[in-house]
Amino acid sequence: MSQGRILVVEDDRDTAELLHAYFTADGSEVEVATRGTEALTITRQQLPDLIILDIMLPGMDGYAVCRELRMTTRTSHIPIIFLTQKDERSDRIAGLELGADDYITKPFDIEELGLRVRNAIVSHQRMNMTDPRTGLPAARLIEEQLRNLLRKDGWHYAEIAIQHMQPFHDSYGFVASDEVLRYTALLLNELVEERGTADDFIGHAGGQIFVLMTFTEYFPALINTLRERFESGIRTHYSFMDSEQGGILLPDGTLVPLMNLSIGTVSDQMEDFVDIREITEAAAERRLYDQAEAAI
Repeated sequence: MSQGRILVVEDDRDTAELLHAYFTADGSEVEVATRGTEALTITRQQLPDLIILDIMLPGMDGYAVCRELRMTTRTSHIPIIFLTQKDERSDRIAGLELGADDYITKPFDIEELGLRVRNAIVSHQRMNMTDPRTGLPAARLIEEQLRNLLRKDGWHYAEIAIQHMQPFHDSYGFVASDEVLRYTALLLNELVEERGTADDFIGHAGGQIFVLMTFTEYFPALINTLRERFESGIRTHYSFMDSEQGGILLPDGTLVPLMNLSIGTVSDQMEDFVDIREITEAAAERRLYDQAEAAI
């Protein structure tokens, strides 16, 4: 089982290979970027649980990468550990002031770095900041972003639920179910990257429920595309037989349909929301209505 997704941003080949080999052997999913711009692209496509970030990079340096990640709502929560040859006190302070969670200088002890990485990921999850299966922000960060939403204009909020997931879980197991959750998170990130804004936010509220907060003018198109891509891609998570017959056939002869999405949306143009509970309850009510409509 994966210990988390780690993005290593390092242009030195030997160091990058060492870190990739160490954390892969430790059970983590590891991706390597050699440039700052590449790191930003990878992060926006699939949020890592932690980033190990070198400062001295060609072109866009680590400080600029960290600043960009912290200024983008969707990536602002990701733990960052600076790994660098810069060991001056002023350099460490500069990194920490930008929002880095830790700072380790080269040469480094790989075991110590590994311990710091694991502690940072576990601490982040224990604080209910991220969901360990998807890496997306969880309850505390979702509530924080909802409070921020009340102070802004032009927003849309969506509660998104995966339907018919329990029968899938019962038939295919928790590993396959977790893959569906990760697929949904990846799909949401992909769509926000295509049609969203830097202030957009994606969260995993728990179970099969996701949330989206966005300021994009293409919101209706984004939601429609989300439904279409989910229903098209979810077939690959089923066996050929289940996919062809359109669902899972239970022992009593009932056919449980393939998973799909029920979505409830609200916006600041609908009414003057004054409390985050009003937003979430309105979205949940609309999602249940959407679910009922789909069942007819």
